[in-house]
Amino acid sequence: MIMTRLFTIVIIALYVYTVISTISVLLLENRNPSKSLSWVLVLLFIPIVGMFFYLLLGQDYRKKKIISKKSIRSVIDRPVASFDIDKLDTTLMNGNQLNLIKMLYKNSEAAGYAYNKIEVLADGESTFLAVFEAIRQAKDHVHIEFFIFDDDKISNKLRELLIQKAGEGIRVRMIYDYWGSFDLSKKYLKSLRDAGVYVRPFLPFRWRISRSSKINFRNHRKLIIVDGKTGFTGGLNVADRYAYGNTLGKWRDTFVRMEGSVVHGLQLLFMVDWFFVDRKLIDGAQYFPEPKKYDQNLVQLVNSGPDTDWEAIMQGIASAISSATKYIYIHSPYFMPTEVITTCIQMAALSGVDVRLMIPLKSDSRLSDASTNSYLGQALEAGVRVFRYTDGFLHSKAIVIDDFISIVGSCNLDERSFVQNFEANAFIYDGSTAATLKELFLMDIKKCEELSLEEWSNRKRRQKLKESFARLFSPLM
Repeated sequence: MIMTRLFTIVIIALYVYTVISTISVLLLENRNPSKSLSWVLVLLFIPIVGMFFYLLLGQDYRKKKIISKKSIRSVIDRPVASFDIDKLDTTLMNGNQLNLIKMLYKNSEAAGYAYNKIEVLADGESTFLAVFEAIRQAKDHVHIEFFIFDDDKISNKLRELLIQKAGEGIRVRMIYDYWGSFDLSKKYLKSLRDAGVYVRPFLPFRWRISRSSKINFRNHRKLIIVDGKTGFTGGLNVADRYAYGNTLGKWRDTFVRMEGSVVHGLQLLFMVDWFFVDRKLIDGAQYFPEPKKYDQNLVQLVNSGPDTDWEAIMQGIASAISSATKYIYIHSPYFMPTEVITTCIQMAALSGVDVRLMIPLKSDSRLSDASTNSYLGQALEAGVRVFRYTDGFLHSKAIVIDDFISIVGSCNLDERSFVQNFEANAFIYDGSTAATLKELFLMDIKKCEELSLEEWSNRKRRQKLKESFARLFSPLM
């Protein structure tokens, strides 16, 4: 009896010590006070369940560097054709735009890549046609990285093409996110490996605390590099719904095809990710061929995630919005912005900038829809024009500002993308690209219904409560 009591006291003491230690670590991280308080309350009032969810979802890895600086240093000395930020032609941009470029260089080492050829791809059919054609033309290597590879018609067509290129002696490397592509069959992956394709998962689940606690951090990037000369990035995944549609209709998304020095930046980003998943360094001059010079423009490839010092993409988007003097047009499938982004959007609209937000009428998540709706009232009150896309599902993550700044990539306007996912966005400083994205946005408006503040204010109270409740879960979506 005494031994049982003693054992119980020891267990309780150990648990109390663990909870207090965890709360101490949490407080020392100096996070947003509301987040810290939320986790403290969870740990105190539902300790066992709370500890489990904190270990799984709550830890801050920004200072722990999931992808270590060692991996970045291992590839940093490659012959990358970046542009000296300090030698920018300041006549091409105003002071705010120049400050944006300099900030992205400091917060994420986002080098500037000049004289690129940029093509905007506005739907699944054109994107997959361009991607498949580039892969067919590969002479040395193909590097491909996506959050989702579905085991469907499009994905199997890609699989067959990668197998064909590997059979021709082309070095093919493929990274897929373990949870995003969870439905990929062993047969699918085995056929690639048997053909000589180098396939690696990003953060596969392991029954160890050190690995399972990182399950919430996913690689959401979309990158394709062919021969170090042609590159792609954007918001699509490899799935039929972008080309043929599903129950939501056809998925509208945006990708960019690029040639020139910027492909070196895409290559460098892939190399860092590959070193993380394979622990082997990709080496060879063929991965960084001398780029051709095309149009007069500049591109910064900004990556962020739980391993970076700063929330670089969020800071970049906030700074870009703050630089606007004429208009800001935003595509976003999930609109659950941080306080920083919310404030920047409101300030722009209140100052007379033409701010337009386009979201889907219905997304692939009812919870996300409800949470998104809870943010629209403040936007409408500030003067933001809100359009809901009705011709399928708007999955595009693109922003165009003042006929000069274009932002295209994998990052959604939500806390998961800004803080928890590994993301990559292209910040493009080019009048031609901005004109194309602006034209596409205005064409998309014809397939939208505009939401009025009066209509929004007259929603049923029950609906408002449901949306406000869903908002509490926005960091997890």
